Amino acid sequence: MIVPGVFHIRLKGLELQAERIMDPSLNKRPVAIISSPRSNGRILSLSSEAEEEGLSYGMKVSIIRKMSHGVQLLPYNHTLYARVNNYVYEAVSTFSPVVEPEMMGRFYLDMNGMCLARNHIHNAGLSILKRIREKTSLVGMVGISINKLVSRIVTSIVPEKIHKVQSGEERKFLSPLMPPVLPTVKEKSVLRLLQFLWVEQVQQIQSMADNVDEFRTFFGNHAVRLAREARGKDSSAVRPNQLRDHIVEQTVLPEDTNDQTVLHAIVKDLAEQVAFKLRQRRQMAKRVWLEVHYTDGHQGHRVGRITEIDDTSVIEACRKLFNKANGRRNRIRTILIDVSDFCPYVDQKNLFITENNRNMVISKAVEKIRQKYGVRSLQTADVFQALGRV
Repeated sequence: MIVPGVFHIRLKGLELQAERIMDPSLNKRPVAIISSPRSNGRILSLSSEAEEEGLSYGMKVSIIRKMSHGVQLLPYNHTLYARVNNYVYEAVSTFSPVVEPEMMGRFYLDMNGMCLARNHIHNAGLSILKRIREKTSLVGMVGISINKLVSRIVTSIVPEKIHKVQSGEERKFLSPLMPPVLPTVKEKSVLRLLQFLWVEQVQQIQSMADNVDEFRTFFGNHAVRLAREARGKDSSAVRPNQLRDHIVEQTVLPEDTNDQTVLHAIVKDLAEQVAFKLRQRRQMAKRVWLEVHYTDGHQGHRVGRITEIDDTSVIEACRKLFNKANGRRNRIRTILIDVSDFCPYVDQKNLFITENNRNMVISKAVEKIRQKYGVRSLQTADVFQALGRV
């Protein structure tokens, strides 16, 4: 008998979980993550507390504001979620050399040949969830079967942390489920026809598919794929994908503020951390994304680059981006800096002392202390005061 070896990892509500990790004050509060703060923006993720207030996925912001003033609306912070997603990817990659990211918070693992080494397939799933929790504090679930299709369906409908479908039981597992669990049913023509035929369970599709000619007459080009899916058959392989490299630094202010002295100090602190990591990697960045999130759900951003990696140069580049991104008078809740598209940096020696040389020498002297005692072990007075205030 074939041992199920395809794992599907799903972290439900990754976006909401990430926001609550960054800002614990959001725990047990009604929270909705929206695509845009404009009236036509929609809910992409929401907490159970927000659902209790009558909110639902896809609801427009204009309706939300009429219904409830107690729900915290957060803009979709793609950079933060991508960073957390990358941490999860690194965690699950320690269990298998073949990991395929499906979308945010979802991964396939080819564990064929790995489960025996770990003695028990269920224990392997528990180990994966434990590693994710230790590295990111996120809670997830695992679906296990012989292929990607069934493993993905498991995590979408089974509430258990770990659930396994034995080889040969795919058809039985799928039969009582509703047709929309099958990918092909999402085709509008297929869905309309199934609704017209009053098909309410996958087992009805399975019975229809046994009569090949009639099934093909009904569903045309979709017939073969739909029949395979209804029986739980899927030949697609788990294919690894290379995720983009980032350096991301973010601060969530417990007390929202528009005090420029405090905000500039926070930007300086984030920039110093970015500069420290760039020097560790001996790289500069062709792309720097600075993003600010306001209390009312709006956000602003600007994109630039870093050509010198001493503290002074990076701070100046980030401060300019912040001043351009911060075009509103509202209080700011979050500041984020995302650095990517790296290239090598060569620290060329110069016989003559220049301002850039002096800045790099100072940065490296500070770096020695921070390497020994931590990135925030040595701070300028303005940063120390600002961090003390927030």
